Order: sequence, then structure tokens, then C-alpha cells
Amino acid sequence: MTNTPYDPAAEGAQMRFDGRMSYTDYLHLDPILTAQHPLSTAHDEMLFIVQHQTSELWMRLAIHELTAARALLLDDTLRPAFKMLARIARIFEQLNSAWDVLRTMTPSDYTAFRETLGQSSGFQSWQYRRIEFILGNRNAAMLRPHAHRPDLAALLEEDLRQPSLYDAALRQLPRAGIPLPDAVLNRDPATPHVATPEVEEAWARVYRAPETHWELYELAEKLVDLEDYFRRWRFNHLTTVERVIGLKRGTGGTGGTSYLKRMLDTVLFPELWTLRTTL
Repeated sequence: MTNTPYDPAAEGAQMRFDGRMSYTDYLHLDPILTAQHPLSTAHDEMLFIVQHQTSELWMRLAIHELTAARALLLDDTLRPAFKMLARIARIFEQLNSAWDVLRTMTPSDYTAFRETLGQSSGFQSWQYRRIEFILGNRNAAMLRPHAHRPDLAALLEEDLRQPSLYDAALRQLPRAGIPLPDAVLNRDPATPHVATPEVEEAWARVYRAPETHWELYELAEKLVDLEDYFRRWRFNHLTTVERVIGLKRGTGGTGGTSYLKRMLDTVLFPELWTLRTTL
């Protein structure tokens, strides 16, 4: 053990960055780390801002992975998509952990700055809306909070014209010799998928003989894993809101916890859950 100061340059570490790309440059940290602008003097407003900004960054990555995974499935390239689906599940695990930090904020802490939020609310997150649309929870009414931004509205409308991730997965079944009704395969993509006995039976065939349909079996389990983590994120959102504001209405005018409880009833890949009862 020595007290001699360590100089990383002695082992070749770069220590001068005049005119060269540094860590701060590559990650554009200056705009990121100066994007927090509390509107009150409340200490916990910084926590609230950082938690939501970092969540939006994780959602940015989730969208990057979801759109790529969907494209691969539509192109019948399953194995690379599996890695992306596994990553998306872990992104939502990371988002779940963020609620643990936010829950250190008490109702008194939040009340000290809540009115500065105005009508802004996480309900208006266009990235979250994109994730829902890509996953298959499609509701054209949810375009309205974004009508004031034509660029974002156009992006979301384009998502509604594309097959959902579940649509892309369902198309793999007939390609493996497991038929599905035309009404399932050729429905209007802007409408949500409605569970059918035919789709449940098709997935059940996969689960009864996983050794025969191993890629479809793995695809199904990747989707279940993703929805499992997504459900946990929604549930933790609900419990955090209830812990901080109780039964008050949300700043964006939603019912608060009543709205979030309604969202818990949404099932993204329904037949992959119901088949477990009938196997």
C-alpha cells in the first residue's frame, strides 16, 4: 500500500482534450445536465424532474428496441428479435426501480411544488403513447392530447397504421403451419387486437409441442416476459401515485389512481395468458 498519488497518464490514459472528443462531448452532457429547471424553491422538485426525464430516456431506448424487434419479426428474423425483446423487459425493470426513488417523496414534499406543474402530466407523454401503440394498446382518442404538436400527432398516427408487435408475432404462426383466421391477420391495424379462441388454440399448439415449434415457443415467452415487467411498471406507478397524492385527481385532469387502475386491466397479449388455464 502506498500514498503516492496515482497518475493515469503514466499508463497511457488520455488527459488532454483540447480539440478532441471527450466523454462530455460524446454524450452531449451539457444540454442534458442543464435541462432541469425547477419552478419552485421546493427541494424535491429536482427529484421529480430528474425521475421523469430519466424515465423518458429509458422509454426512448424502449422505442428504439421495439421498432427494431417488430421490423425483424415482420422480416421473419426471429433470433435477433429475441435479444431485443429481452432487453425491453429489462428496460422496464429499470423503469420500475425509478419508482422506488420517487417514493421517498412524501405527500407534504409533493404538495410544496405540485401547483407549479399546471396541467402537465405523465398522461401526456408521447413516448409512452408510442410504446402503448407499438405494443398493441391502440386507442385513437389518445391522439388528442398531442394535437397541439402536429409533428408528434403525425408520428403517433403513423404508429397506428403499422402492425403492432403482437400483430407481427401472430403472423409467424401461419408461416410455421399453424393457421389463423383472415379476420385476425388482416384486421385494421389501427384497432386493438381482440382475443379469440382461434388465436388461443394456435398458441396452445405451440405450448403443447415446444420441441416442434421452439422458435415460436421462445417468442411467446419473450412476449410474456415483456408484458410481465410492463404490468409491474404500471402497478408500481399506481402505488406510487396513491402513496403520494391519495385519491386526488391528476394534474392533467385524469382520475389519478382510478385512471391508473383502469390501465391495469389492459392485457397486451391476451391469448398468451389465457392459454395457461386450458393447457
